[in-house]
Amino acid sequence: MQINSLITNKGVRQFISYFFVGGISAVVEWVMFFLFANVLSMDYMLATCLAFIFSTTTNLILGRLWTFKNNTSYMGKRLKEAVNVFIVSAVGLLLNMVLMYCFVSILGFNDEIGKTVSKIAATGIVFVWNYCIRKYVIYK
Repeated sequence: MQINSLITNKGVRQFISYFFVGGISAVVEWVMFFLFANVLSMDYMLATCLAFIFSTTTNLILGRLWTFKNNTSYMGKRLKEAVNVFIVSAVGLLLNMVLMYCFVSILGFNDEIGKTVSKIAATGIVFVWNYCIRKYVIYK
């Protein structure tokens, strides 16, 4: 019973840590998206891709420093780790872009507030994907 409690507590702490890392990464993504899409008037899909690069880099660095710091799967293989994280995140980006297209182009949330709220909603959905794949596949 005590082992299960430790596993559960460790898992909860890890999820909370990833939630904060994901939160910081999401803020980076939203700010960059807002700047690219609204301040620089870039196409929302291009803005989504550029914001993704900033966000994923933030997530990789903070995730390694805080959430998965004790994981030794990639000891001496940081490039492989980064490639795996970016591949998983690229699938998340594809999902994010599909969601953005649905929200903005199909549902018509195409003003400044609509695009920003759409980005926040898409990020929340993709957060679950990224955490599960990182925890159960990359850092299993």
